[in-house]
Parts: sequence; structure tokens; C-alpha cells
Amino acid sequence: METQKKDIRALTKEQLRDFFVSQGDKAFRGNQVYEWLWQKSAHSFEAMTNISKETRQMLEENFVINHIRVDQMQRSSDGTIKNAVRLHDGLVVESVLIPTETRTTACVSSQVGCSLDCRFCATARLKRMRNLNPDEIYDQVVAIDNESRLYFDRPLSNIVFMGMGEPLMNYNNVLQAIEKITSPEGLGMSPKRITLSTSGVPKMIRKMADEEVKFKLAVSLHSAIDEVRTSIMPFNSTFPLKDLREALEYWYSKTKNRITYEYVVWQGINDTQEAVDALVKFCKFAPSKVNLIEYNPIDDGEFQQASESAIKMYQDTLERNGITVTVRRSRGKDIDAACGQLANKS
Repeated sequence: METQKKDIRALTKEQLRDFFVSQGDKAFRGNQVYEWLWQKSAHSFEAMTNISKETRQMLEENFVINHIRVDQMQRSSDGTIKNAVRLHDGLVVESVLIPTETRTTACVSSQVGCSLDCRFCATARLKRMRNLNPDEIYDQVVAIDNESRLYFDRPLSNIVFMGMGEPLMNYNNVLQAIEKITSPEGLGMSPKRITLSTSGVPKMIRKMADEEVKFKLAVSLHSAIDEVRTSIMPFNSTFPLKDLREALEYWYSKTKNRITYEYVVWQGINDTQEAVDALVKFCKFAPSKVNLIEYNPIDDGEFQQASESAIKMYQDTLERNGITVTVRRSRGKDIDAACGQLANKS
């Protein structure tokens, strides 16, 4: 039965080489197949044209390629593209292409649904169904790279793990996907062009630091006061700010990489001078940058974007304290493709 066939992309190159030797073939055949699977992103064995028909038939009998399919593509008035991506088992995740004058960025998902419970995020309202496999993450990037070349006449320049799911709750698969994306045998992208955004899982941040990863780290913070953060991000009671800060201090001591904080300012929640002062204090231990993100409503009106004067207060206070700050206006709001809006509504 086809359902019992192994996904060939779960094999390493060495395992593929060993498989061909076990079939009485040459080991280098494994290299050829590996190149088709990753560098050339083949969706079928039939596409592997430099391999004999008999060998392709043998692969068909033993394996499947569980590639994704872009079920629906929506284009925003600002050029943003949102993909509804169907996985081999019928589940759907979303990924986004964000174009600017100088770059195109892929925002990719790491879980079907999300493991965490942030009250302001549409994805968090979806039950976590499962983690994505490395190849499913990789395929999202390939699809967006193709769209970038087709619609913007340039290859994909950046990747952010800011789509559906908490990347550090799918640690091994996410790191395997990044390894493939950055490998010369995969997409060959520089790890410096990849940012992993986490809500803050201290143990896994330390693990990344120990493994000396080369990609960038962003933390979805939103408050540097425990009570406030727990009220909007309930898992903060398990991973309090003290633990998060210690993990980030460790990260900086090991990597010397600046930390980016993603931060939404809401009316009546964190739009006070006390909230800004707490953020400044939290940022001080290492070079950091704060992205103030425009809030994207998710229908129920519980959270409201703060006033421009509150945003200005944040900007002025952070700059006065020597902390880099940018205000990031959201893209793709008209197709529910902006930060916090991914909820399979397409």
C-alpha cells in the first residue's frame, strides 16, 4: 500500500547511498537522487531525467515524495502574497511572501496550529495538530522563492520563522530545515538572512546558543512586566521573564549576536511610561533592537492598537536610552496575511 511507503526525503544522503548499494547499484546514484530532491526540488521520481526508467520505477515502488501543494494564493494590494499550503495528510498551513523595494522575505510556518496560547494571535486559537517536517518547511521556502522570481524578478532574499507555530517547540525539525536551506546541497542561503522568532522558550534558546547557530534571533516580547505579559501570553507563567532574560544573556555571551524584540503596543495594556521603562531595563544587558509592530485585529475587538502618541513615547524613550527602534507597518492586512492573522481563513 502506498501509505506504507517511506518519504524518501526523511533519508540522509548517506542512507540514500546505502540504499542504492543494497539494491546492487552504485552509491553515487544516491547523490544524484539527493540533488533532485533538494537542490532541484523534484516533486516526482519521473522528473529525475538523468536516472534510468527502471531505477525511477524502483524508487516509485519503495518511496513517496510528500511535497506540499499551494492550494490557494492570495495577493494583497500592497504586493504581499499569502499561500494556503496543503500538506500530504490534508492539513493546511499558511506562508507569506513580503516584498519591499530591496528584498523579498518568506514568512514560514513551523507547526499546524500553535503550541502556545497568546491571546492576541489568531493562530494560537487553532489547536496544535502536529509539527511540520523539515521538508515541509523547506518546501514553503522553495514555493515562495519561485513566486519571488515570477512576480518580482528576483530570488528570495530573507526568511523569517514568524508564521504559524512556535519554532522552538519543533526544534529539531526547524534546525534540520535551516540546515538544508543554508547548505550548498540545498538552497545555499546565508544563515545571516534567516531570523527565528520565538515567544521565548528559555531551555531551547540556551540549546541554540550551545549549538552555535548562525541565524538571527527575535523574541516576541510585548511586555517586560511579568503580570502584564502573563495576562496576554499565559505561558509566561511557565517561562517567566527572569528565566527568559537569563537565557538571552547566555545566548549573547555565546553568539555575540544582537537580539531583536518584537513588540506590539496596545491601548490600556502596555501603553504607559512604566511599560516603556520596564522594556528599557530588560533590553540593557545586551545590544538589542526593538521592532514596534502595528497591531492587526483578529475580529473580537479585545485588543486595540495604541495611539500614535504612545508609539512616539516608546520611540523617544528607547532612543534616549541608546536602543535601536523601528516602527514596522504591517503588510497584507487585506488578505489576513499580517503578523498574528494567520488562521487558515483563506
